[in-house]
Amino acid sequence: MLDAGMKTQLKAYLENLRMPIELVATIDDSAKSREMIELLNDIVEASSKVSLKTDGADARVPSFAIVRPGTDISVTFAGLPMGHEFTSLVLALLQVGGHPPRVEADVIEQVKALDIDGELKFETYFSLTCQNCPDVVQALNLMSVLNPKIKHVAIDGALFKDEVEARQVMAVPTILVNGQPFGQGRMGLEQILAKIDTGAQAREAAKIDAKSEFDVLVIGGGPAGAAAAIYAARKGIRTGVVAERFGGQVLDTMAIENFISVSHTEGPKLATALEQHVRDYEVDIMNLQKATSLIPASEPGGLAEVRLESGAALRARTVVISTGARWRQMGVPGEDQYRNKGVAYCPHCDGPLFKGKRTAVIGGGNSGVEAAIDLAGIVAHVTLLEFAPELRADAVLQRKLYSLPNVTVITNAQTTEVHGDGNKVTSLTYRTRLHDTLHDIELEGIFVQIGLLPNTEWLKGTIALSKHGEIEINARGETSAHGIFAAGDATTVPYKQIVIAMGEGSKAALSAFDHLIRTSAPVDIAAE
Repeated sequence: MLDAGMKTQLKAYLENLRMPIELVATIDDSAKSREMIELLNDIVEASSKVSLKTDGADARVPSFAIVRPGTDISVTFAGLPMGHEFTSLVLALLQVGGHPPRVEADVIEQVKALDIDGELKFETYFSLTCQNCPDVVQALNLMSVLNPKIKHVAIDGALFKDEVEARQVMAVPTILVNGQPFGQGRMGLEQILAKIDTGAQAREAAKIDAKSEFDVLVIGGGPAGAAAAIYAARKGIRTGVVAERFGGQVLDTMAIENFISVSHTEGPKLATALEQHVRDYEVDIMNLQKATSLIPASEPGGLAEVRLESGAALRARTVVISTGARWRQMGVPGEDQYRNKGVAYCPHCDGPLFKGKRTAVIGGGNSGVEAAIDLAGIVAHVTLLEFAPELRADAVLQRKLYSLPNVTVITNAQTTEVHGDGNKVTSLTYRTRLHDTLHDIELEGIFVQIGLLPNTEWLKGTIALSKHGEIEINARGETSAHGIFAAGDATTVPYKQIVIAMGEGSKAALSAFDHLIRTSAPVDIAAE
């Protein structure tokens, strides 16, 4: 099952096991069960601390549990956790085997101390191509290791199709707890904890509200925000970062092949590296916090205030805004109603759930055409709808697209409505712009790929925004407000690219530092 290189790596990882673990498989005579036994045998061969039993009685076949003998601690996988989930498998082996997790001590204690009435039985549906799923799977696996009242099973949705259909799972990751919906989309350990521990938000808000002022406060944790935080911290000044989710939109990016000096990486991997780099410095990271308003300093040298959704407020001598952008929606009837019920925004994540079905891609830029090409290898048919008279994607992508037999391209097409049966998408209506006629397409999935919107609504009336809602900045990253700087996809800087955002974030931090040393109030500057 595993190649020689992966076996060598696995053997090295499993040397960190501190206590024996047992693999308990539930199998039949299917091909997938044979693959699972091959994988489990590879794990057993990698460590003398691992044993295998094949007398499991799980309702899902094939599946296996990783068990710490003599305890209630276990983690279950229904299906083969390969692809993006192989790391989840390795971490589960190590954590059930007693290897300490790389998680803040206070977070570990929070999980252990959860006051749970009965048990929380989590089920997560994932796909092997989903880059968002491992965060959820790994977080819930760890929680089940730390707290005996929490159980978790990770389920490959593509393998258990009947179950997915019955539960109407149309997006991954989808999380259920005790059989009821809990969440969809990327969620980290802290986000899941916040939903379970209802008092956590108030406690965190009180801690944030009590913080002393920052020299530089960065709003946003994407590439621009990470770069700004690093450059500010290297100046030896008090630096903080407020982020809804550290990594930003990079977390939703699959392949990155234009990050100079790195020929290929993936968004979640880059986001992890960004956060680790920021943590190498004395930066106060406040994750899962959404800014709702900005009050610039009333006079030069004064303090700006940033108010958060939690009710807390932070004060800073300078602010760097790097809140990035989000996927643009079609804005048509039915889109919100059927979001994650057939309307999706990540073909890499949710594409496998539409295997053998009819789908549409909205948008003819690079993202849309790439999505259509990827989906064509999975689904029965793809219809690509483009508003403009011609596709906007690179020529090489268009040639590939038009070579595919199960793709139809319709230009001059405006999507006007999404239809469904109350539970899932059944069709869409589009208008031909040349003849002003309406047409219906019967389908099961719609993937929206029509660009980005800046996350700047919270700034309206405070600083100058362009007609597109982007923050207006000059060559130094300065906004219209004294002591407020901005960088990245939320600004008027053209070309929304990771490398450009990093450069702009660095520039904004340097401009903020220059602003600080030119104001009348003293700055405690350590050696760089």
